[in-house]
Amino acid sequence: MFFLGQAGNYRAKDIWRHTFALGSSASARRLQKHLAERYQAPISQVALYSTGRSALAAAIKATVPKNSQVIITALTCYAVVQAVKAAGCIPIFADIDTKTLHYGAKQLQKTLKKYPKAKALIVQNNLGIPADMPAIRRIAKKQGLAIIEDLAHSAGIKYTDGSEAGTVGDATILSFGKGKKIDTIAGGALILRDSSLPPPKQPQLRSRLSDSLRARFYPLFGATIRGLYHFNLGSKNLGRAYTAFLLKLRFIERSADAPLDLTRRPTYWQCRLALRQLKSLDSAPLREYYLVDDRAATLSELATAGYIMYDTWYDIPVAPERYYKKAAFPEQDCPNAMNITEQIINLPTHYDRSALKTARQIINRHDISKKLARGSRHA
Repeated sequence: MFFLGQAGNYRAKDIWRHTFALGSSASARRLQKHLAERYQAPISQVALYSTGRSALAAAIKATVPKNSQVIITALTCYAVVQAVKAAGCIPIFADIDTKTLHYGAKQLQKTLKKYPKAKALIVQNNLGIPADMPAIRRIAKKQGLAIIEDLAHSAGIKYTDGSEAGTVGDATILSFGKGKKIDTIAGGALILRDSSLPPPKQPQLRSRLSDSLRARFYPLFGATIRGLYHFNLGSKNLGRAYTAFLLKLRFIERSADAPLDLTRRPTYWQCRLALRQLKSLDSAPLREYYLVDDRAATLSELATAGYIMYDTWYDIPVAPERYYKKAAFPEQDCPNAMNITEQIINLPTHYDRSALKTARQIINRHDISKKLARGSRHA
């Protein structure tokens, strides 16, 4: 079977390396040094956090005053909304360009016309597909907007002008959470590239023991879940049942439920793993996407064929659905995002192309965009 979630990007050697990883304070310093050099900032401007959303909240607090309006893309996760609010600011949604799954110049200008007092914008590069950063940057410079680059999906990619994501904005953040481009199950980093900004306060407390243990063993639990998906007990799939059991006992945690805490750093062993992955980054997107006429039917066909692809980014404008109402999403202002979320389906890029041949054949039978797949690493 093939998996989009459930730590599907972890092979046996990755699970072993992750489960038994060790680290020290030197591991954190080496990670900070690499981030400073890669994203062109003094090491004093780099801080490490226990979650990506914590790093994003710290970036917003550092770049704009409290109560500022911050523009975010209309396809996002609640963690971004949560980070903006935790920084004491107001999230403003900009509708997407359907070719990039992110706002472009046209959508940004329309949003600024309605919200001319906005102080910053977050560029997310959904699924690792580059946003039109050259145009966004020109508008931001003209309007005096701070740019915060969120590399959760997009570490290592390049914009159309050849610049690497993370080397353009006033601040850059990374998430090391489950399924992200750098994946140590949890953790994050902030790089303040604007030298006029005061150095960030360095978190001193390590991750809570319970969070650290969940991060340590999640790839192992994920492998067990994947294995149990091969078996059914009557009408109940054992993989799904085991997942529900682990969630109930809080042995695992949904990504959207990760804590936001500016006082806590990642564990040293996570710093060591994050640095290893950063050094081997490629420019491939995180996922590729298709638009289908009947997502439920497509996912069901895929599951029958052994492709468990239910972890769709984004099947609702602000995911996951259980947090959607809290986001106060302006549906009337974002028709492109609303339409896309009814049709989009993702495939992973951590498998070889041949492994997903049958999956693509199934998707093509439902594809309403005539193979309008954006961001495929195999294109």
